[in-house]
Amino acid sequence: MTKNESPLNVRGLCKHYPAFSLRDVSFSLEPGAITGFIGRNGAGKTTTLNSILSFVRPDGGEVAFWGMQMADRAAEIKQKIGFVSAGMTYYTSKKLKTITAVTRSFYPAWDENAYQKWMRAFELDEEKTPAALSNGMKIKYALALALSHGADLMLLDEPTSGLDPISREELIEIFLSLRDEGKTILFSTHITADLDKCADRILFLQKGNLTADMPLSSFADAYRLIECTGEIPPEVQSLALGVCRVRGGSTALIEKEKAAEAGWPVRQPTLDEIMVHLEKEDAQ
Repeated sequence: MTKNESPLNVRGLCKHYPAFSLRDVSFSLEPGAITGFIGRNGAGKTTTLNSILSFVRPDGGEVAFWGMQMADRAAEIKQKIGFVSAGMTYYTSKKLKTITAVTRSFYPAWDENAYQKWMRAFELDEEKTPAALSNGMKIKYALALALSHGADLMLLDEPTSGLDPISREELIEIFLSLRDEGKTILFSTHITADLDKCADRILFLQKGNLTADMPLSSFADAYRLIECTGEIPPEVQSLALGVCRVRGGSTALIEKEKAAEAGWPVRQPTLDEIMVHLEKEDAQ
């Protein structure tokens, strides 16, 4: 494992279900960066993460962590990975200290000083049970566990889903701090406003297909938004990648290079606006 080696390299990942297929997903994570994994609910983000982590058996493709295969060096890899999901559950009536004791037993490299540091930083009380924690505090507890066994790669599945704006902001600041420490983060979410604040790169999944893999700044700069009162005129409609109704009119997403051709005032769209309009295009 070298400093500049990709913590996660995925090639040709496939998983087929009767009503859904993940098709030939390939990407590599940059060390020490936050990569946003976006797509609407049902696009395949969780299926991708579950396949990467071998929670489900993929039907094809290869997954390597720092050049290592999970089948060959699972124990070593699992020491370096932290997985946090909004859907994670714990024994609701067990105290946190009991859950921690069980978790600690699985990790020879457990760092008790790091654990205590994160518990203090997150203002978590070991005497409480998961049932007594808010959703945001449950996510923080899961992060404290992951960071206490030396995880360098954090795989986050919808960690801010269902949280209030203040709790989401607190978690974003934590993720930025982890990046500053050199941690690599894959952040799966459909709340794109969170990624506007922290992501370096974007992976965009649509109906099981990876349609974009690039720096966030490049992805955002590739498009322009036109706002019209009433209906979108034909000359704009012909260039539109997607059209949405808004209060007082409509908006159309176009490629940046075609802004002059449209002949209308344009502005830079948000990541959320880009995703929504491209999903509109995909549905047509």
